[in-house]
Amino acid sequence: MMRIGLFLLTNLAVIVVFSIVFGILSRFFGIGGVHGAGGLNYTSLAIMCGIYGMVGSMVSLFISKWMAKKSTGTVVIETPRNATEKWLVDTVAKHAQAVNIGIPEVGVFNNSQPNAFATGWNKNQALVAVSSGLLQSMTPDEIEAVLAHEIGHVANGDMVTLALIQGVVNAFVMFFARIIGSFVDRTVFKNEGDGPGIGYFITSIVMDILLGFLASAIVMWFSRLREFRADEMGAKLASRDKMISALDALRPSEQRPDQMPESMKAFAISSGQSTGFSIANLFRSHPTLDERIAALRKYNPSKA
Repeated sequence: MMRIGLFLLTNLAVIVVFSIVFGILSRFFGIGGVHGAGGLNYTSLAIMCGIYGMVGSMVSLFISKWMAKKSTGTVVIETPRNATEKWLVDTVAKHAQAVNIGIPEVGVFNNSQPNAFATGWNKNQALVAVSSGLLQSMTPDEIEAVLAHEIGHVANGDMVTLALIQGVVNAFVMFFARIIGSFVDRTVFKNEGDGPGIGYFITSIVMDILLGFLASAIVMWFSRLREFRADEMGAKLASRDKMISALDALRPSEQRPDQMPESMKAFAISSGQSTGFSIANLFRSHPTLDERIAALRKYNPSKA
């Protein structure tokens, strides 16, 4: 229920912000309606889709840290209560200073599967969190490599870049879905009126789903690419051997079911395993652990 509530709240915020922004642009900059006597106004449509696509993505980015805490139950370490928590905070601080970014908040969430994530709209105000399963099953060297990997995500600005890519993709999906909707409305449903007919709305919704499904492959391709880059940062800051050992330790276990919320898996260090080619692999947020380890074995941190 918490995740559903957060989802609805996010979408409500997007709708409100979009209505205000588009209303201001229409009022003060003379942007006309999307539909006119000659059909679609492509300029207005492009502006509308650009605003809507980017606003939705940016709202998600700006509240990402808050949502991550809520959806995973992450408890931020305000004052270390034991040696482990102090070591976590000190290690994150050391790696953050090494790449010249602000020290992120450090937290722990309850998950029997070893995992971790980083999120936040600003690289100087990020959050790095690890699971209880990771702390229990990994060695200090492996945990250090995982923390370095997450710092790599923050230093590389992956959260912001992913949000921008998602926003652009959203805009293109909306734009072309409505162009196709208008075409079908006028040619198949024979709507000759000034406004859109039922064919436009039905087709637009269907194409939003279909094009969104295909476009997500682009976003997931970037997500996989950024994992390789974060692994390289982990190898630089900790060591290649530590990073490889950490990835090997992330292999899932039937005795430790993954409890990471679906909405957070793209930001986690691991999202499971899948081998061989399949359509499903085009929509994976992470490369397989075998692919990442193979890439690291070819990587030389001293030459980077």
